[in-house]
Amino acid sequence: MATQLDYYEILEVTRTASGEDIKKAYRKMAMKFHPDRNPGDDAAEAKFKEINQAYDVLKDEQKRVAYDRFGHAAFEGGGPGPGGFDFNGFGGGGLGDIFEQMFGDMMGRRGGQARSGNDIQTHVEITLEEAFAGVEKDVRVITRVACESCHGTGSNSGASGVETCPSCHGAGKVRAQQGFFVVERACPTCHGAGRVVKDPCKACRGEGTVEQERTIKVQIPAGVEDGTRIRLTGEGEAGGNGVPSGDLYVHVSVSEHSIFQRDGANVYCRVPLRMAQAALGTEIEVPVIDGSRTNVKIPAGTQTGAHFRLRGKGFSVLRSSARGDMYIQVTVETPQVLTKRQRELLEEFEKEAGEDIKHSPEHTGFFRRVRDFFEGSE
Repeated sequence: MATQLDYYEILEVTRTASGEDIKKAYRKMAMKFHPDRNPGDDAAEAKFKEINQAYDVLKDEQKRVAYDRFGHAAFEGGGPGPGGFDFNGFGGGGLGDIFEQMFGDMMGRRGGQARSGNDIQTHVEITLEEAFAGVEKDVRVITRVACESCHGTGSNSGASGVETCPSCHGAGKVRAQQGFFVVERACPTCHGAGRVVKDPCKACRGEGTVEQERTIKVQIPAGVEDGTRIRLTGEGEAGGNGVPSGDLYVHVSVSEHSIFQRDGANVYCRVPLRMAQAALGTEIEVPVIDGSRTNVKIPAGTQTGAHFRLRGKGFSVLRSSARGDMYIQVTVETPQVLTKRQRELLEEFEKEAGEDIKHSPEHTGFFRRVRDFFEGSE
């Protein structure tokens, strides 16, 4: 049996990493090894699958607890730990109920015919403008789909060639008493499927599914935030022998913008002003996230760091007609290269303004504090 890599090592995080750190590591590696960025690279494709498998476990607190305690064995054999112990034998539910809630679905404890195919994950990157307006994206996933030859039944004879497993009666699992423990494992006859295939299909070897690359359209709603996970029901892996398909989870990341920064529903835009504009006052035209433009009046004497609020010019609120606000942050730029005439004008300005500033309360108070500071340090 091939050695399974540690999920923490796959995502390059420590075992004490927070959920946010694990999420950031997953997004970084998913973008690096995504099949769309590595066309025809089988190694990158395999790595992408490993990354998604590791993240699927570590992002879920209950699965992570099980993995930390039992390792990969937590997700094998139908139970949390070697052999899949069932603690219902202690009576009154108790530990059995707790373990059933924590591990029931992910350990395959649903009945054989009620189980669905595996859930899968992928990643899509969008621009800030697309996040504002909403967008439809095509995502490519490599997954298992229903076999066309046998229509997903796994049998050359179709549905009539599939029978309920005589050993587990369709449950997909069997139990055996060992002392006061009840040991539960996958049925050895049907391997947990709950069904037995007569005359297996040659195309899928009786599994009912084959691996295939699919292109799926994902509708990303307006107002979506970076890190949002979108669930597409039934778009995951097809279940063997005709059982329902799993779900597809699409992780959305929003790329950084050259002009705007987002904070929830609000948008921030930093605008540079010439020194004279800030001193005299002016009116400037600024872009808005929806693609339009608007004018902003800048009063005389504006200082670096001043904010101007534009109501309703921010981001769309998810599943709402409301919009946030836009904030213009001013940065006053000091010229670095001056012509001779510009220097003369500034020197003249400094000479006239200097006398007024020198006798202002702010100026005299500041230099008094400076003098007191140095005198006190002697």
